[in-house]
Amino acid sequence: MELESKVNIQTKSKQKKDWKKWVIHLFPIPALAIYILFIIYPLFAAFSYSLYDWQGIKRGAFIGIENFISLFTTEPFNSMFWNAFQNNIWYFLLEMVVQNGIAFMLAYVIYKKIRFAEFFKVAYFLPRLLSVIIVGFLWKLILNPNFGALNVFLNKIGLESWAKPWLGDPDTALISIILVNSWFGLGFAVLIFLAGLQGIPGDLIEAARLDGATGPKLIRKIILPLMVPSITIMTVLTFIHAFEAFELVYAMEGSMGEPYYSTDTLAVYFYRLAFGGSGGADSVAIGLGSALAVVLFFIIASISALFLLVLRKREVEM
Repeated sequence: MELESKVNIQTKSKQKKDWKKWVIHLFPIPALAIYILFIIYPLFAAFSYSLYDWQGIKRGAFIGIENFISLFTTEPFNSMFWNAFQNNIWYFLLEMVVQNGIAFMLAYVIYKKIRFAEFFKVAYFLPRLLSVIIVGFLWKLILNPNFGALNVFLNKIGLESWAKPWLGDPDTALISIILVNSWFGLGFAVLIFLAGLQGIPGDLIEAARLDGATGPKLIRKIILPLMVPSITIMTVLTFIHAFEAFELVYAMEGSMGEPYYSTDTLAVYFYRLAFGGSGGADSVAIGLGSALAVVLFFIIASISALFLLVLRKREVEM
């Protein structure tokens, strides 16, 4: 009886452990359901919508890839697509240089343990806590040509010739938005680069200094190669953010990409096609917007994957 009791206890214990192992597999289900609901389903739905003609919000006949063909071959859709695509490219390049370049320098200054380093770390990240829409409207007021703080300041110090209608001039509107976006995202980039710098072994830095590597040479020969993982992360995130740029442009220039579509991006153009009535006709607006959404997804996914492949290869080599 005692042996039988031990066997029963061991069997129940094993069954309990097996049950726990089985239950563990249920924990990812809520996250998976949310991912399918908000990522996978909209992607397949957009692709499905792009294959149909639309009468307002009512789906019409199946037309295959005609919406994609119209997007790239029919005026004004093709010219507006390439204009927005070009603006996205400039958005990415300028954000990489301004935001990530300044962020790396600030992260390096904090890494050098200057006085009040913790204060600056918090100060750089504070704008990130604000809503993008709030940031857009605040900077729209600051850049106002008549009573904006920037032009008032320039007039006060005798630089009247520098005062411009920053958001009303096609030559400065997109640059202004990108600079505002760089200011907004600076703190996050600083934290990423600072984490990369703090991950570099201190004895390696000291050894390099003993060998005569100081200043720019130390950064170029030792620090930057060891920062490749952080640079990879920020490059990919910056590219994705640049090609998804919508809220700040919408808050500062509206859905038409004013002035004269100089601030138009692919995300803003998608919004205008699908919801803003600029699809040429209501029957094709949703279809064209869905086609643009699918194209935008493949642009972001493919180029991000290419960035990761090239930069990871570079990381392994380093």
